[in-house]
Amino acid sequence: MRNAYLLLENGAVFEGRSFGHDAEALGELVFTTKMTGYLETLSDPAYYGQIVLQTFPLIGNYGVIPQDFGPGPMYLKAYIVREWCQEPSNFRSEGNLDSFLCDHKIPGLCGIDTRALTRLIRDNGCMNAMISRTSEITEEQWATLRGYRASEVVAAACDDSNYSPGVYPGALGQTQERKWNVALWDFGDGFRASQLLVNHGCTPITIRHNASAGSILAAKPDGIMLTGGPGDPAENPHIIEEVRKLIGRCEGIPIFAVGLGHQMLALARGAKTTKLKFGNRGANQPVSERGTKNVFVTAQNHGFAVVPDSLPDNAVMSYKNINDGTCEGIDYTDIPTFSIQFDPTENEMKRFVRMIDHQ
Repeated sequence: MRNAYLLLENGAVFEGRSFGHDAEALGELVFTTKMTGYLETLSDPAYYGQIVLQTFPLIGNYGVIPQDFGPGPMYLKAYIVREWCQEPSNFRSEGNLDSFLCDHKIPGLCGIDTRALTRLIRDNGCMNAMISRTSEITEEQWATLRGYRASEVVAAACDDSNYSPGVYPGALGQTQERKWNVALWDFGDGFRASQLLVNHGCTPITIRHNASAGSILAAKPDGIMLTGGPGDPAENPHIIEEVRKLIGRCEGIPIFAVGLGHQMLALARGAKTTKLKFGNRGANQPVSERGTKNVFVTAQNHGFAVVPDSLPDNAVMSYKNINDGTCEGIDYTDIPTFSIQFDPTENEMKRFVRMIDHQ
C-alpha cells in the first residue's frame, strides 16, 4: 500500500494509505456509524456521488458475502476506514474487502484518524473531499474540489442499476404466498424494497423513476410504494409533480413511501425539506412514536429531512428523531397514505399490508 491523502474543501489534509482500486476520487464526504453491515453500505444507492467514512475502527472482518447485497454497481465514490481486515473469518465469505473494492473500481483509504475526521464533519458539516496521491494540488484542482456537486443522481442511480423494471420474480430470504400486486416506484433502492414486499405476500411491479402517474395506475395495483434513493428531493420536480397527480387520481389505493420517497411525497403535499448539517447515517438512530412511549432504534441513510413545521393540515408527524428532532414519519389523514424516513421494519410493512387488505 502506498501513501495517499484526503483533502477537504476547508483546507484540512489527512494522510493515510491507499487500498482497493488505485485511483483518485472526488465527492461529498459523509460518515456512517454502523458497526456492521459494511456490504449493505457499499451497495446502498443513497451514497451515490459520496465518499463514505466508517466510524467503526475495524471493517471487513467477515469478508465479502455476495448474497448480502443486491445486483448492480456500487454507487459511492470512495471508502475510508481506520483499518481493514486482511484475513476475514466467516464460513460464507467469498473474498476480502480489498479485492472487492478493486473489482468494483472503488478507491479506498485506511490508516487515518477516523475519530478526528468524524469530529471535523460533525463540527463543520458535510463537505467535499478528494482522495489524492499527493498533498499538493493546483488552484484549478482546489476550485474543482470546492465546486463539486452531484446532479441528477436519481436518474443516474436507476440507469446504472442492473435491476430491471417489471414484475420481480423472487427475493432473498423467507417468502410466502403473494396476494397483492404493489406498484414499486423505484428511485434507486428498488431491489431491497422488492425483497421486503415479496417477504410480506406482495408481488412488486417495479416502475421506473420517470414514470407518469397514469402509467402507474394503468398497472391496476392494490398498493403503491415509493422507494428510497440518493440526493436532494427538491431536485426532482418532475417526479414530485407526478406524485401530486398520483395522489389526486389513486382513488383510495394505499400508498407507503420510504426515504427519498417520503421526502418527495411531503413536497408533493406542500411541505418543505432542508439539508441536514451532517445527515443521519447509521443503524442506531433512535426515533419516538407519536402518542406512545415507544422508541425504536432504526437504520438510516439520508442528508435531507422534511421540515416538521411545514407539514400541511392534513398531515401529522408520526415519528421524531430523538437526537435532533427531525421528522422521521408522516401520517396523512385525508388519504390512506403514510411515510417513514428510516429503513422499514416489520411494523411498517405489516401496516402497509393491512391497509391493502382492508381497502
